Amino acid sequence: MNRFLKGAMILTLAGIIVKIIGAFSKVLLARILGGEGIGLYQMAYPIYQIIVSLATAGLPVAISIMIADKLAHQDISGASKIFRVSATVLFALGAFFSVALFLAVPWLVRSEWLTDPRSSYALMALAPAIVVVTILSCLRGYFQGFQDMLPTGASQVMEQSLRVACMVGFALFLLPYGLPMAAAGATLATFPGVVGGVLVLIYFYHRQRRLRAELRAKQAPESIVESSGQIMKRLLVLAIPVSMANIMMPIVSGIDLGVVPQRLIDAGYSIREATTLFGYLTGMATSLVNLPIILTTSLAASLVPAISEAYTKRDMLEIQNRSHVALKITALITVPAFVGLCVLATPISELLYATPHAGGPIAVMSLSIFLLGVQQVSTGILQGLGHTAIPMINLFISTLIKIPLSWYLTALPEWGINGAAWSTNIDFGLAALLNMIFVRKYIQYQVPWVELGKIAFAAFAMGGATVITYAFLSSIVGGNLSVVGAIIIAVIVYGAGLLISKAVKDEEWQAMPFIGKRLQKRTGNNNK
Repeated sequence: MNRFLKGAMILTLAGIIVKIIGAFSKVLLARILGGEGIGLYQMAYPIYQIIVSLATAGLPVAISIMIADKLAHQDISGASKIFRVSATVLFALGAFFSVALFLAVPWLVRSEWLTDPRSSYALMALAPAIVVVTILSCLRGYFQGFQDMLPTGASQVMEQSLRVACMVGFALFLLPYGLPMAAAGATLATFPGVVGGVLVLIYFYHRQRRLRAELRAKQAPESIVESSGQIMKRLLVLAIPVSMANIMMPIVSGIDLGVVPQRLIDAGYSIREATTLFGYLTGMATSLVNLPIILTTSLAASLVPAISEAYTKRDMLEIQNRSHVALKITALITVPAFVGLCVLATPISELLYATPHAGGPIAVMSLSIFLLGVQQVSTGILQGLGHTAIPMINLFISTLIKIPLSWYLTALPEWGINGAAWSTNIDFGLAALLNMIFVRKYIQYQVPWVELGKIAFAAFAMGGATVITYAFLSSIVGGNLSVVGAIIIAVIVYGAGLLISKAVKDEEWQAMPFIGKRLQKRTGNNNK
């Protein structure tokens, strides 16, 4: 239990560091390239991201499931063969997509997919990185199968750090040769970034050789030998639904882009007003929602091999325990994040974006923090059980429901952009509900409503204290400092609410890696 939570915390910390470095890089790049140069960069990078998603998305999850399965059977030889076959397949895919992208750039310009031909240099500079990214994904899936998240986290930080350092250096060096070349230098930095990530993983792979030798000494004699063809077939069966589920999220964004601005215009807004409101929803509210779910994303990634290992051993009790802990941690983090962001939506909008007008969609979208968190973790449970197609189908169904909802609600004058936000909440909520129905079916999981009620009690008490504190402080020290003060009080009240309601049991404190025993000693929580 502690191992899977430790892995989630490592990935969470790495995710936070990567986000901070990424935000810092955007500021630096904007100062170097300006709006026009950033536009050239942004025309190229989304195309690269789509191709990388097609080439790799789902494969790390599939590799981690298959390797965890072999390790549960004490079959290190089988795990090693899966890694070799996967690396070969991914290298071939990466090489194909790298060459295809490079050769396709002139066609993309002629067909006006690239509306500014000057961005072609930036896109060509990204092509070599694809083949390296596929190897990076394979290595990460390999280590996740061992439930060792440190290599993945370390490689993520190295990749982002090296990419940003090279991005600034290359852009400054090439700026005298023109803005298109400087933008190409910024995208070229992706290549040394992913190479750095691969080198970190190779280091960890070399360091693991003693562990692999020990596991070979314990190799089960009755291990099933799979052919390369069987491995590739199972890899694709597991990976394709995960890939399709990952692609659904950009599709949802595309639906919003196609529906929301036009329906706002139909509701009576001008084109400029519709564009501004759409920016509030997608550029501001969605960005804030994505911050707390760094933890649930990490939990889901760590949960997949942990559940797969227990499922291979047919240890249903361990599956239930790991699922319960993951879902409870999800509630402990996402419920207060939802409440806090909801009650402070307008002040936070003023603090971060210098406008109060994004407060409405931020308040509505805050519910998605909880709903998306449950959807992600329940997806991890189902993927660990080998049911990778179910989350994809559930996302597809919820997206089909979202389309008419966005169309109808956004055009209502009294709803407007908040109608689009509610349709997104319903989208995530329905996907989460459908996932949980299947989780209950496969592992007989019972939602702990009493525990969830205690967490909600602490969160809503926190919300009330936050509103009162902000109202009191804003009349004394002003808006921005009031937000900071209200957040500090919110954390204190929420912690006190958890202790008073005994929402976290003694054994759950002990299971928390790094901080659990320390917190238990300080709080004296003896609830059984």
